[in-house]
Amino acid sequence: MDGVELQILWSNVIGIVSEQARALQRIAFSPIVREAGDLANGLFDKRARMVAQAVTGTPGHINSLAAAARNLLDEVDENDIAPGDVLITNDPWMSAGHFFDITVLSPIFRNGAIIGYAGSTIHHSDIGGYGIGSGARDIHEEGLWIPVMKLYERGKPNRTLFDIIKRNVRTPDALMGDLGAQVSSGMIASERLNALCDRYGLDDIEELSDEIINRSETATRDAIRKLAPGTYHGSSRFDVPGGDVIELKTAVTIDAQQGEITIDFEGSSGPSGMGINVVPAYTHAYATFAVRSTLNPDLPNNAGSLAPIKLRLPDESIVNAKYPSPVNARHVVGMYVPFPILKALAHVVPERVLAEGSGAVWTVQVQGRDENGRPFTSSMFNYSGGMGARAEKPGISAVCYPTGVSAVPVEVLEASYPIAFTCKELERGTGGAGKYPGGDGQRIGYRMRTTRPWLLNTIPSRLSTAPEGLMGGCDGAHGVFRINGEDVVDTRKREMAPDDEVFMITPGGGGYGAPVAGE
Repeated sequence: MDGVELQILWSNVIGIVSEQARALQRIAFSPIVREAGDLANGLFDKRARMVAQAVTGTPGHINSLAAAARNLLDEVDENDIAPGDVLITNDPWMSAGHFFDITVLSPIFRNGAIIGYAGSTIHHSDIGGYGIGSGARDIHEEGLWIPVMKLYERGKPNRTLFDIIKRNVRTPDALMGDLGAQVSSGMIASERLNALCDRYGLDDIEELSDEIINRSETATRDAIRKLAPGTYHGSSRFDVPGGDVIELKTAVTIDAQQGEITIDFEGSSGPSGMGINVVPAYTHAYATFAVRSTLNPDLPNNAGSLAPIKLRLPDESIVNAKYPSPVNARHVVGMYVPFPILKALAHVVPERVLAEGSGAVWTVQVQGRDENGRPFTSSMFNYSGGMGARAEKPGISAVCYPTGVSAVPVEVLEASYPIAFTCKELERGTGGAGKYPGGDGQRIGYRMRTTRPWLLNTIPSRLSTAPEGLMGGCDGAHGVFRINGEDVVDTRKREMAPDDEVFMITPGGGGYGAPVAGE
């Protein structure tokens, strides 16, 4: 395909997925989607290969969605898919790793034949069960499990499935509204892709998808071939709710001849009894993100650029969850996956990696009844710490790295739920010193505006183990979690009194390079 023609068509494809994501955010009910952008949108060809992703979204969702389309279609008879059908699942092993993330896949038809699929995954406010915390003992305590089904069939809603979902969640209006936003975004993608085909006289997008995916894979393999071959090791240690310390170990093997990278997690911590276990798709999502960000970040993220990155996961490992392991708080471990990989790659491309940061976002969910007796369940809202310093720049303060979600503004939260914040500001000096210092964490305090007891689900990490500096940089500060002024380590769901106050300081990022004397 001519390079100019390809660039024109590629710009159109990116426009489609970007409009798909914007529509989803604008229509969504929940602040976690509307404000934070905790979502993913992708466009797939008829072989279920991800051709393009929207620029809005998180690596955990986007790269999991890349595999989810094929997983869903393997469960149905593709000859039984008709115009107006919409597939749905929240199976953790098929999609993004826990029940809260629901994936919706809409076929795109042209002249009576499927030419592609529009997919989306978003974090929903509630899915019943335990909630977002890590306290469930097996996956069946964690919420409603939706197998691969048709949410819509020939344009008509599956009333039985709708009724089951609404009866099993605490906030059905929010969940159904967000599902509607996902379906609507798929309809927009379908309209825009057909318009592209009309504009350029295409019957389908197979030649275009082949060109995009093959070029992306070739460019990724060429970037890997420029690296020094060999096996390089990295490890990362961090504490999780309850005080247990988890260690992730990686052996990163660069095969310059084949242009492939293999990441082996042998030696990592074993499965946990808490809901922090990570399914392979989510581990793969953050592992590929770490590698892709150090190679050529300007390359499109699609089936081609992800193909040369392979994983080996031990059977008994926290990053290879097996049924019926609890997984609802899988991000607590999953968001640390990039750090041991980046440490291994620091032996090869030290100028492209960064020091350890705060890692997993600190998630909060509150439930109860307001002063008028009306029930409320918040969507998950996140608090970030400091990002690790880079080879030539300081770390960014209070940023959600590696997940990339935005913070929901305090004003939005206070307008949406009966919550009152007592403080929210940067905690200066928590970033590690270095030639380039790590980013600072932040302090947050809040209480609920209610006269009744309420429930708190919070998942902090790094309350005792600090983010490590790199190349002689100093460690960042570990985090602090207090209730009414007392340090708390066990943060599983607990009942709170009306006047209780929660106070948090998120960790700072590690520094990069030895501190310069006198500075």
